Amino acid sequence: MKSNKVRSTTVVAVKRDGKTAMAADGQVTMGATVAKGNARKVRKLAGGKILSGFAGSAADAFALMERFEQKLSEHGSSLYRAVVEFAKDWRTDRYLRRLEALMIVADNEHIFTLSGGGDVIESETGVVGIGSGGSYATAAAKAMLDATTMSAKEIAEKALSVAADICIYTNHNIIVEEL
Repeated sequence: MKSNKVRSTTVVAVKRDGKTAMAADGQVTMGATVAKGNARKVRKLAGGKILSGFAGSAADAFALMERFEQKLSEHGSSLYRAVVEFAKDWRTDRYLRRLEALMIVADNEHIFTLSGGGDVIESETGVVGIGSGGSYATAAAKAMLDATTMSAKEIAEKALSVAADICIYTNHNIIVEEL
């Protein structure tokens, strides 16, 4: 039986004071073995206006990111329109729906979590995390949003560090992108 649990990484996105930051670790795990420690799982898209991060199979995630970039291009970099159209394709396309990954996409107004089941979930708290350490990073980021004046970038980086201390599929090689 196939497991729906993504055990390959941690990505967190944080929005604060008009800034959005996304952070991910660099660990690539194959079963119980660390295959690589410095993978880049967050990227800027649409000329630096949109952030994208993925958790799941790397090959699947790259295929999905390429398709998402096409949707952004088709819809004039409108994140909302691109997300909705991309989710429809991901859910209905025979090839795409077999891909095993989760994505976070964000601009300075919205943060969305996307899945192959057609899920388009917009964060109402300004924080979202995916992957094996996603819940740890999300909890840490929410606590820091409430209890500190740290920037979105500082919170995202520290939240990933907290997740890396707890989750064996997450390392401390953290990459942060900010809008």
